[in-house]
Amino acid sequence: MIETASAEKLEKIFSQFKGLRDELIPIMEAVQDEFGYLPAEVMSSIARFLKIPESHVYGVATFYALFRLRPRGKKMVSVCRGTACHVKAGEHILQEVEKCLGINPGETTKDFEYSLETISCFGSCALSPVMVVNKTVYGRMTPAKVNKILSEGRKR
Repeated sequence: MIETASAEKLEKIFSQFKGLRDELIPIMEAVQDEFGYLPAEVMSSIARFLKIPESHVYGVATFYALFRLRPRGKKMVSVCRGTACHVKAGEHILQEVEKCLGINPGETTKDFEYSLETISCFGSCALSPVMVVNKTVYGRMTPAKVNKILSEGRKR
């Protein structure tokens, strides 16, 4: 059961669409923009609106990497795993982030402050190894820099 405020947000989103099956991905994008992720009960509502099986909505949500089934943290930490970062010990950067936050890629801290993901390449190879927090790029990272950046972020 969706709470009233969420149901109103969902109705506003649905009002922008005709209820056609080929609107599934744009609707899911709009819902994720509004809620920050795709809650299970909202995916059920999308299925009812489009008159398609819930399993189809879930299948699309899990197939595309852009969709999230769990809320993300306020701060998104992304660690590059591209070739240049790999060569310059990027794995140590990821390990330090995991240690500092107590989470693995794809997870969110219990306080919803941080989420962690890995990216194939940021295209900032000259700055490798690279870590990005929200939209701030940190280059030439070391485990000590990771620790400093993340502990400063916790204080804010």
